Amino acid sequence: MTKQQRLDQIAADIRDQNICPDLAKDALSLVMGDGDVDADIVFIGEAPGKKEDEQGIPFIGAAGKFLNVMLEAASMQRSDVYITNIVKYRPPNNRDPRPDEKQAFLPFLIRQLEVIQPKVVITLGRHSMEYFLPGLKIGDIHGQPQVVQLGDNEITVIPLYHPAAALYNGSLRQTLIDDFLTVPTLIRNSHF
Repeated sequence: MTKQQRLDQIAADIRDQNICPDLAKDALSLVMGDGDVDADIVFIGEAPGKKEDEQGIPFIGAAGKFLNVMLEAASMQRSDVYITNIVKYRPPNNRDPRPDEKQAFLPFLIRQLEVIQPKVVITLGRHSMEYFLPGLKIGDIHGQPQVVQLGDNEITVIPLYHPAAALYNGSLRQTLIDDFLTVPTLIRNSHF
């Protein structure tokens, strides 16, 4: 099977296993991911919002537009990376995903990463960061690469603030941009 077929199978498994039925019943889409299945960089957010649910593509609302601006500023293209979320269905009223919802979707996120095999995972916000870096605070480690064990492999995780947080908090906006602009250098200087 191709990587895309394997990713499609993960989506089918989520539906077949009826993961988070309370979220699924109100969602329009199962939002799996978007981008290059051979990407060296995977961005992981928390959960789809309204626009993402409507179109089935992650990060296409206001936060996604800001993410695109930052990608361009860092000389990266959205088509060269892969973007997903931990939770694949939109929580009601865009509330934060609950711990049980994140836990239910984690095995599927891990399978996605096993298929794509990125060199770097960039977490967007504390919800995705908590899985890879439990017990740490994003305010203490944002923009700092961390090496973590994922299954049999070590992976570099770079925690960043969520683009939505920067939209609502002007002081975080510049911090996120500054952190983001260091990503290409961090990746070039990393030993994979």
